[in-house]
Amino acid sequence: MTTPDFNLLLTLDALLEEGSVAGAARRLRLSPSAMSRALARLRETTGDPLLVRAGRGLVPTPRALMLRDQVARLVQEAEAVLRPQQEIDPAHLVRTFRLRASDGFVETLGPALLARLATEAPGVRLHFVAKPDKESGPLRHGELDFETGVIGANTAPELHTQALFRDRFVAVVRPGHPLCEGPLTATRYAAAHHILVSRRGQEHGPIDQALAALKLERHVTTLVPGFATALALVQHSDLVATVPELHCANLHGDLVRLPLPFPLPGITLALLWHPRLDADPAHRWLRRLIREICAQPPYA
Repeated sequence: MTTPDFNLLLTLDALLEEGSVAGAARRLRLSPSAMSRALARLRETTGDPLLVRAGRGLVPTPRALMLRDQVARLVQEAEAVLRPQQEIDPAHLVRTFRLRASDGFVETLGPALLARLATEAPGVRLHFVAKPDKESGPLRHGELDFETGVIGANTAPELHTQALFRDRFVAVVRPGHPLCEGPLTATRYAAAHHILVSRRGQEHGPIDQALAALKLERHVTTLVPGFATALALVQHSDLVATVPELHCANLHGDLVRLPLPFPLPGITLALLWHPRLDADPAHRWLRRLIREICAQPPYA
């Protein structure tokens, strides 16, 4: 089948609205001769004269009268499709978003985020999804709307990212732990019994590399997949957990935080999303809301 020329819909709409070739030409900023040629193509395409001479003007045929409202509606719908999306009203938004994040993010920032949604967008539901790995497949395949995390080698290069806040690692122990007595040195830190946090089960990380540069090695007693589990174990033992300070702020409870006695680079927690959602007004609004919450103390 021959692909129809949809530009003819604009021409037909103008002709039926104006009732004259000259008027339609002015409306579409065409010359009268170009509009006459377009009318000839319309007559050939539809098999109907559409507009016929009556005295000094033109009158629509029955087929043209039947098409008038339908053509006007099609043109309006096409213009709406091609028009840039308008900002949404959160108060009337009904939608479910899926955010994959660590337990620390949900525990720390989830309450404030859900409170803002309940006030500003009661029709919005935010589902927090567990984060077993850092693979970008779920974002690529549309299974997720957002993800939070530290950008790394496994992050898909096409993903859009927005830094949320900077964080640093601290050692966390129970009140009365031996490390709380006297200055904490790198040697005392390494000699303690540690919980290693690794989602993938890796037995070495940046902390071990930093200690190796000082010719030290920490004693790892156990390995767990998440910060929340590590802090729960610390609560009733002499174990030491090294966790991001802000990321786990609501998990610390009455535990004692100690600055690390050796240099360790900080991390930047980022929000990630797929380019297909970048221009979506509702998605853009929720991204802005998450950034606003992360811009407040103590995260700013």
